[in-house]
Amino acid sequence: MKASAGDLFGLPPEDRTSSPYTGYTRAHWEAAADGLLKAAWKWATPGGARLDLPGPPSHSGVRSDGLEGYARTFLAAGFRVAGAGGEDPNGLLERYADGLDAGTRTPGRDDAESWPLILDHHVQGQPMVESASVALGLRLTRPWLWDRLTSDVQDRAEQWLRGALRHVPAGNNWYLFPYTVAGFLESVGRGGAETARARERASELLEHWYRGDGWYADGDGRAFDHYNGWALHLYPLLDAHLAGDEKESAHHGARLREHLESFSLMFGGDGAPLHFGRSLTYRFAASAGVGLGAVTGHTPLTPGASRRVVSGSLRYFLERGAVGNDGLLSLGWHGPHAATLQTYSGPASPYWASKAFVALLAPDGHPLWASPEEAAPSEGPDRVLSVPAAGFLLQSTGADGVVRLHNHGSDHVRPDEGESAADEDPHYARLAYSTVTGPTSAENTADNHLSVTVGGVRSARRRIRPLGSGHGDGWGWAASWHLPVFPAGPSTVPGLRVESVTLARGRHELRVHRVLGAPDGARAELTGWATDPDGPVRSLLRGLHGWEASESVRALRGTAFARRVTVPRLGAEVTGTAVLVALASLTADPEAALPDEAVDGVVDRVEVAGDTVTVRWAEDGARTRIAFGRGAVAVDHG
Repeated sequence: MKASAGDLFGLPPEDRTSSPYTGYTRAHWEAAADGLLKAAWKWATPGGARLDLPGPPSHSGVRSDGLEGYARTFLAAGFRVAGAGGEDPNGLLERYADGLDAGTRTPGRDDAESWPLILDHHVQGQPMVESASVALGLRLTRPWLWDRLTSDVQDRAEQWLRGALRHVPAGNNWYLFPYTVAGFLESVGRGGAETARARERASELLEHWYRGDGWYADGDGRAFDHYNGWALHLYPLLDAHLAGDEKESAHHGARLREHLESFSLMFGGDGAPLHFGRSLTYRFAASAGVGLGAVTGHTPLTPGASRRVVSGSLRYFLERGAVGNDGLLSLGWHGPHAATLQTYSGPASPYWASKAFVALLAPDGHPLWASPEEAAPSEGPDRVLSVPAAGFLLQSTGADGVVRLHNHGSDHVRPDEGESAADEDPHYARLAYSTVTGPTSAENTADNHLSVTVGGVRSARRRIRPLGSGHGDGWGWAASWHLPVFPAGPSTVPGLRVESVTLARGRHELRVHRVLGAPDGARAELTGWATDPDGPVRSLLRGLHGWEASESVRALRGTAFARRVTVPRLGAEVTGTAVLVALASLTADPEAALPDEAVDGVVDRVEVAGDTVTVRWAEDGARTRIAFGRGAVAVDHG
């Protein structure tokens, strides 16, 4: 029988007076942190340098995984103790001090305690990731841990940490790991030219990766995902906050504030973050940016709304099996789920969820905890919001709290990388994601995908090129194009490309696609949302123009949300240029019209003249006009 997180961690009774939405208070956060740490420390080595959690190792190996267990839980302990003003009722810091001593005595040695050396990212890079958590944990707890260490242990710790400054990070958020290490060393009087250059280099790259609207690309490409909140915003602003640097705090804080204007809408009414992007096993770490905004004051949200989002996310996962009967975070989403993972995921990887506990830096009595909870952004009126910098279109419905992200700008393809269908990533390549559905596995029919089949082989979507976006009162749109690539036979077809437009209003999505250069015998297919046919979440996909066939396809490996799912699919033979129009919908509202009844009451008329699509909406007579041009799309709605 599955034990509840409340029983496992001894959570206090709910407080529905101050927390009418979640029942969680600051005491619940402390109890959750204590429970997670207690369970993880049962797997510590005798010297405490490694937490060798059970499970299949990552590609970095068990020694690196053990360091990961130490470092990532240390981050939770750091927030827990620092937020309590140094109170450490469970003696956490003594354990981490002993582990630091044991791990740095003979780094690189193959024994039960020694930490692996920090090397270049392509040689032995994972310890560089963990060095940032070690440095941040030491910085947060300096008066109660670092300042009480012997000079010998301090020197050894510094020497190990400096490996992060002397080796090459991966070309993305990894540059913030030596930045964070350097910030700690400077804070304890051990800085110099080497630390200054590490911070300068990371700052230079951060400016280069900033795309606007509060969003950073995670590297030189167009990867926009949860790394914005739990890395690209977190490290520099937290560094400036801890240093008391008002200028840097204002700079990074302004960007976080703008980021949260859109990102705070990416949490459903049930507390779930969007199931989108990589490293999703970090789960409630997704709320770290919201918590940091509340702690630093750089947020557009009220304290009550901030607490609703962060506590809602924590409770969402604790109630849905993220923690097993052993009290450990599993590798997955709700419970274990292999398709959610990457090859770098090991048994301790989920403990980057510790970043959510940054909210504990707001002490008892802080407005974050003292103000009554208020509705999250997704719990108000229906909203549609475009995020041009990232190519996102966000759509939320208050009746069911479901949030959808229509992706017309974020991929996982480096600028120097070719577009191989073999590398298609379901967590970026799909047209849409939500807080109540997950993508199907690569082995099954792809959900939310426009494919072209040539010679019996379906195409993949890799690099996504935005074509524009915008929004008005209750509606919005986003568009992109992609080059269909094929996993077998010739990788591309000369002249073949797909242009895609999503227009959202209410819970409905108008999906318009123009296929250009289709060879004779080609077939286009469009899929919708993957849902459990017997579950409360329902999916609609209906052809409005150009589509000839409709069917429902089973995805036997399921998703992170349901073991049994079906995917609606439309099909049509296409040659040359074809314009295809469909209506899609996703709802968890039991009062919503059933899928078979939906289309007539939503769309009154569809006209296609050449490359221009005009749709008249039944509810209010509004007209949508979408005109495809030469590498451009014009959208008018009113």
